[in-house]
Amino acid sequence: MDERYDPNKELDGAAVEDAVAESDAGAPEVDAPPERVRPEFEAEVLASLRSTAGPTLDGKAPTEVAPELAWADRKLHYKLVSPLNRRKFKIIVVGTGLAGGGAAAALGELGYEVHSFTFHDAPRRAHSVAAQGGINAARGRKVDNDSLARFVKDTVKGGDYRARESDVWRLAEESVRVIDHMEAIGAPFAREYGGQLATRSFGGVQVSRTYYTRGQTGQQLQVASSQALLRQVKAGTVHLHTRSEMLDLIVIDGRAQGIVTRDLVTGKIEAHTAHAVVLTTGGYGNVYFRSTLAKNSNVTAAFRAHRRGALFASPSFIQFHPTALPIGNEWQSKTILMSESLRNDGRIWVPVAPADPRPANDIPEDERDYYLERRYPAFGNLTPRDVASRAARDEIESGHGVGPLKNSVYLDFRDAIARLGKPVIVERYGNLFEMYEHATGENPLEVPMRIAPGAHFAMGGLWSDYDAMSNIPGLFVGGEAGWAYHGANRLGANSLLSACVDGWFTLPYSIPNYLAGLLGTPALERDDPRVHAFAEEARTGVQALVDIGGTQGPDRFHRRLGDILYSHCGVSRSGEGLAEGIRLIQELRREFYADLRVQGSSGSFNQELERAGRIADYLDMAELMCLDALDRDESCGAHFRVEHQLADGEAARDDAHWAFVSAWERDGSRYVRHDEPLAFESVRPETRNYR
Repeated sequence: MDERYDPNKELDGAAVEDAVAESDAGAPEVDAPPERVRPEFEAEVLASLRSTAGPTLDGKAPTEVAPELAWADRKLHYKLVSPLNRRKFKIIVVGTGLAGGGAAAALGELGYEVHSFTFHDAPRRAHSVAAQGGINAARGRKVDNDSLARFVKDTVKGGDYRARESDVWRLAEESVRVIDHMEAIGAPFAREYGGQLATRSFGGVQVSRTYYTRGQTGQQLQVASSQALLRQVKAGTVHLHTRSEMLDLIVIDGRAQGIVTRDLVTGKIEAHTAHAVVLTTGGYGNVYFRSTLAKNSNVTAAFRAHRRGALFASPSFIQFHPTALPIGNEWQSKTILMSESLRNDGRIWVPVAPADPRPANDIPEDERDYYLERRYPAFGNLTPRDVASRAARDEIESGHGVGPLKNSVYLDFRDAIARLGKPVIVERYGNLFEMYEHATGENPLEVPMRIAPGAHFAMGGLWSDYDAMSNIPGLFVGGEAGWAYHGANRLGANSLLSACVDGWFTLPYSIPNYLAGLLGTPALERDDPRVHAFAEEARTGVQALVDIGGTQGPDRFHRRLGDILYSHCGVSRSGEGLAEGIRLIQELRREFYADLRVQGSSGSFNQELERAGRIADYLDMAELMCLDALDRDESCGAHFRVEHQLADGEAARDDAHWAFVSAWERDGSRYVRHDEPLAFESVRPETRNYR
């Protein structure tokens, strides 16, 4: 490779090694805990679901160069497709969020024939709009000692050393280009008085690297991305299929060659073929029923690919967002997300006295416990999400919860308003305050917000190698549908970034490398009998749900499943609770297939049928999540096993036995675990400490 290449040359000129050594100075070593002897009940449950471990996985990251040079080296050695040959290749992209919309637009601009699928009525309605607070980038514009190396350290440490290090270096390197690119296609980032793009801090870091558009960052990025996608639709390089839900992945001759979809308006089921398939269908947090996700967000596309052989990595790694609105009553269908950016100026506290009945403003300062500032003075209210969520749960369960149901903590802007004035706070967070007031009837400028942990982001997803390709050749994965960047806990504002990096700057490089080997090979014909068999199988499966003819609607099962998961696979987990959760999920699944009621027919618009299919997948997904959580006998990031705690109550990671990614293969009703070992060259593993 070109020895002149230096991914850090635009920053401060310091060598990566020096920056990492400085950031790691004095880091505590990780003590290897003794291997625990599993109780008999755990062993029995694992034996009933888990087969013998499968072969070790190769993530295919470059090993002949340092991690910080891996992406440049890989791009240099990728095979290319010439402009005249690109129109000979057909690519299917499922999902139109930041990852899918970006990938489809970029590949279309390059000259490939792209077919973009979404179950929404327009691409801009993808759930990327819901991310509010910002997007990270290691541009190093502030004089606060940020760098690519520090970005990587923060992200790898924030994920508790359960991510692939070389992928995180790519995320950091491309983050610099993402901001310029998204601004160029129309994202209106906030600016300082002098004209420079403004930044703020997010949880898990001590620098200011988050770019934002008030509290509408995801929405504005999604609008810009959708406009770029629709430009290619108008140009004829991208064919947009709206209101189309993916029901199956077509795998023939050992590679992904298309998908099966159902038209949500007419009910028509048909197959679509291509040289490659890209899944960018978001995360599966809605398995908990009450989550911060839009109600239509689901796991179906990814899980149907899993049923066809795609490995599912780290399914139990679920993030609970610490600033969701608390549940107000048992009939509430979802939670509402308040941006983590609010923790820049808001202070989190609970009354010192348990069950204090006084209104928040009547509680004097010396009777308030700012518990994050007390427990984590170095990071305070900007501790990572998993740490903040566990701390909030501890306060609520110890009797210090506030609100009518005593199930929340306060997020208070009193001091920030006194220091900066209301106009500044309104300028920074006004739309978030309006949303909170509409939801609760309370004005956060006058009384503190009430927040509580809520199921939010899936760090797990379909396993993919360094080139973003799954173990099924031709099946690529991007955005939250994948697993690679975040480890066991995602840092705030890295979600929009990872989706943009995958869509605009990873998949458009790696997909041509795969396609180059298929030059001269036509895509399968849609009337091929093998393709028709996949469509017929999907049609039979849909009709089978209608034919059950039971008495309970699908939402009733979903609500009960969510209760099981919150209780047994929530912010904290235990071996006993997970084993019981698996038993309850299996009982609920048997009841689902015996007593499900789907009104209407399969050959028409039928939203109850849509939900039934998605909940069928959630039932299997939930079992796999609990299995993965039971199998991983350690605490790390958002996966907190109560059996594995340090003396101060923090997560006890076990690198001696569990420093690998678990990627699960479905084998009938049982699962085979494949391991991808994790090694770290530039970020030395240490005990995770935010004090």
